[in-house]
Amino acid sequence: MPRIERDREIAKRRHRKVKIQKLIAKYMKATAQADKVVLATKVRRLSPFYNLEERVAVIKAEQAKK
Repeated sequence: MPRIERDREIAKRRHRKVKIQKLIAKYMKATAQADKVVLATKVRRLSPFYNLEERVAVIKAEQAKK
């Protein structure tokens, strides 16, 4: 039986979330500015309105608290 549209939307959203999390991890490990620009471009391609700098700041703040 084929997947219905809603199932495909949910699968895409879950895959996008995992992929963005991996790119954020790479972004935080990157030291060169050129690498950060490439990774930020990839995140924007997946989700155009995603605020990468703000999310990284939140993650770093959470890590500092621990």
